Amino acid sequence: MLRKVATTGVDLDNVYDQTLRRIKEQHGDRSRLGMEVLMWVSHAERPLRINELCHALAVEIDATDLDLENIRPLDTVLGSCFGLAVVDKETSTVRLIHYTLQEYLSRPGVLPNAHRTLGQTCLTYLNYDQVKRLSVSNVPNFGEMPFLEYSSLHWGRHAKIELSAYAKSLALDLLGRFHNHISSDLLFDKVWGCDSPRDIRYVFTGLHCASYFGIDEIVAALIEAQGRDINQEDFGGNTPLMWAACQGNQGAVMLLLTQDDIDPNKSGNRSGTPLSRASINGHEGVVRLLLARDDINSDKPDKYCRTPLSRAAYTGHEGVVRLLLTRDDVNPDNPDNDGKTPLWWASYNGHKAVVRLLLARNNVNPDKPDNNEITPLRGACYNGHEGVVRLLLARDDVDPDKPDSDGKTLFWWASRWGDKAVVKLLLARDDVNPDKPDNEGRTPLWGASSNGHEGVVNLLLARDDVNPDKPDNNGKTPLWGAARDGHEGVVRLLLAHDDVNPNRPDNRDITPLWGASRNGHEGAVKLLLARDDVNPDKSDNNGKTPLWGASEWGREGVVKLLLARNDVNPNQSNNNGETPFCVASSNGHKGVAGLLLSRGAINPDKSDNDNPIPPKGPSSNEHEEVVRPPVSRDSITPDERDNDDITPLQCTPSNTHEGAVRSPVTQGNDTPEEPPPKTSRMRRYKQTIAQHIPRLRGGTRKQS
Repeated sequence: MLRKVATTGVDLDNVYDQTLRRIKEQHGDRSRLGMEVLMWVSHAERPLRINELCHALAVEIDATDLDLENIRPLDTVLGSCFGLAVVDKETSTVRLIHYTLQEYLSRPGVLPNAHRTLGQTCLTYLNYDQVKRLSVSNVPNFGEMPFLEYSSLHWGRHAKIELSAYAKSLALDLLGRFHNHISSDLLFDKVWGCDSPRDIRYVFTGLHCASYFGIDEIVAALIEAQGRDINQEDFGGNTPLMWAACQGNQGAVMLLLTQDDIDPNKSGNRSGTPLSRASINGHEGVVRLLLARDDINSDKPDKYCRTPLSRAAYTGHEGVVRLLLTRDDVNPDNPDNDGKTPLWWASYNGHKAVVRLLLARNNVNPDKPDNNEITPLRGACYNGHEGVVRLLLARDDVDPDKPDSDGKTLFWWASRWGDKAVVKLLLARDDVNPDKPDNEGRTPLWGASSNGHEGVVNLLLARDDVNPDKPDNNGKTPLWGAARDGHEGVVRLLLAHDDVNPNRPDNRDITPLWGASRNGHEGAVKLLLARDDVNPDKSDNNGKTPLWGASEWGREGVVKLLLARNDVNPNQSNNNGETPFCVASSNGHKGVAGLLLSRGAINPDKSDNDNPIPPKGPSSNEHEEVVRPPVSRDSITPDERDNDDITPLQCTPSNTHEGAVRSPVTQGNDTPEEPPPKTSRMRRYKQTIAQHIPRLRGGTRKQS
């Protein structure tokens, strides 16, 4: 009933008021239990699993260990809150029945002192004797102690919001021996993102922990304690100031900076200075505190040579960038180890406001490439940041047509990526050559065509200064590339131009039809076959026709289209004398072989000139069925040898097992006759193959 009301939005506040009143009116311990369930489910830092919640509810504040008898069954837990909390079956966590209940319970006064209670509960649990006895060198058993992980990782979040005097004493007790407490390892591994080996020189101390959570009262108390090294590093080389700055905890930062021996420039192993960490996370307040120091190095790079400005530009924190640019000791054009400047990072990630700030500086080179010759303009173009591209193109000191070492210009890349908006921007400029090829001779149209970007192709074909049939260094035209990769829409666009030769081969005599056929692109094949000026039987420099290429790779749909043509010779062999049927059979393409046999003019007995070994391509060791049809044809002369003494059957199943020729015709015995010996290496290889293949002989089939 309550669930139905919650999903209708009818007078929910009244429903929740009445339900909470009923919960509080329960007798005995159920009233407290019901309210604590709602408190945990609504104020926990993450959804709690069932066993986590049950163990959290079993914690007694004044106890020294967990009493297992306090752990209540789930039905009792959920029943105590009258259905306001339910189990999510997908995640096995406990959640509120409706999002409006979360809003209701978060209102001031509904669940007073919720975070104080949750924080005290977590700290009490962590100070239990059985938890303190856990070894930091072993992985704890979370099955037996399911509340350990949550309490270790989140007690500080609750304590930061609301810290009681009792919780403070519990926290100081915990943090006084924190480097030997299991929660130290769990918290550090969580925030650092890895399992870290212990090293007594680099410990995660209580001051590190309090600075990370930003609990000012505890930070101050720990600073006052004797024997504290304010600059002590943890496992990752991070000081307490580093953690406070990284998390944006201004109060903790201020407390730490008041210490005379504080080093505000001390770097972590991989994370840079406190200023770098505050900058990358956009904590302007912390950045101001650090920059106010006379001893701060505001341009100190990390191990990757990235400065605080570079970090802030990378993440797009405009306010931090503005603060850093006011400093005379900050170089706004300082590259990192990869040659990437702050402007490069801001452009690449599309932070338009930061780009505008950096471009306003006279000491920033807006066209400076990184170590891979990628300029800020090209980086912005790559990620489609049109606004940044416009800002950079407005600069006179940015060359939009500057090629990289491969000869590829920005326009070339934009065309290849299909970025129509950037292509339009560049086409509007007089200093961009839309037909400029790269070092391989491939034009922007070639790149757009081979990647199927119809919108860009349309824009380029509308230009008088773009040659739609310009081949690359290998003779491949834009149509060739589009047909090979099956971009039917682009093929149609290019074929509509009179100055595009649809039959133009590349330097290996491979035509657009050949490439489309070999790769099985039926749509492109149909478009090309519809042209009168396309030769469907044109072979490449190896003598392979489109039908041959399609047969080799088992493209049945294309083979059907080609065989429907009267001007396609199904028996046309390549330079080695291999026919389409031979290569289809060798590669196990039963469907293609059957299609070829259906042609009346097919000669299944035609052998190659030299080599029975099938060409490179898709292969199988089970091609028995493929060669059965030719064996049954009367036209086969099984003993007729070619110039190298090889029969048709030896050509067909050269990569098959014995079963591939299970129906041979013999002359009275089952022992295949060995071919005459040859002295050449290839002949010996053919003889080796033949030893494992039963031979067709003349005569009648052996009777069983």
